[in-house]
Amino acid sequence: MTWKGPTGDGNADGRADGRSGDEPRSERRRSSQFGRGGRPRMASLSEVRSVVRKAVAEAEVAVSQETLSAIVDGSVPRGDVLSVAELSGVMAAKRTAELIPLVHATPLTELLVVATPDRAAGAVRIKAETAATAAAGVEMEALTAAAVAALTLYDMIRDVDPGAEVRAVRLISSSGADTPEWTRPPASQHGERPRAARMAGRGKSSR
Repeated sequence: MTWKGPTGDGNADGRADGRSGDEPRSERRRSSQFGRGGRPRMASLSEVRSVVRKAVAEAEVAVSQETLSAIVDGSVPRGDVLSVAELSGVMAAKRTAELIPLVHATPLTELLVVATPDRAAGAVRIKAETAATAAAGVEMEALTAAAVAALTLYDMIRDVDPGAEVRAVRLISSSGADTPEWTRPPASQHGERPRAARMAGRGKSSR
């Protein structure tokens, strides 16, 4: 008898995810971060070679022009906003594995966080660069650095500009994995995604 799940569409081997029961067990394990019984597990790196891996991520904090002037002039009551934000990003990147459950602890060999005021955009742009010689990628470390630096910047200015917005936390590039180097298209590195990409996403259910 074929077992059928709640939606009534099962497979002959009792699987409800659409994969064939003939798929090697090692492949099934590699394709998911969930082990037997649906329990979360870290991806196995036992057979992954250590290579130089790099990643770049960014975030931005939209602020008023008055707040931006105060940041540049160093007159924000809480102190040196940019330096504190950059330092918090560095500290956060080194603790990524403690913050995100299934991330491997990776010793970073390079870590740089830079916060730059952008008058034209009315924002502070934060860029985080990470690198390591490891079996795991360093994308999450870069994203964590950018996100926490942005949150710290908001905390520094929230008394004078509570309407500031943390936005556009995203990966810009990554390299060193077994797949080719990935770089975000220039048109979508700042601001909204291209209109074609936005239109393509409409009507699709989120995962």
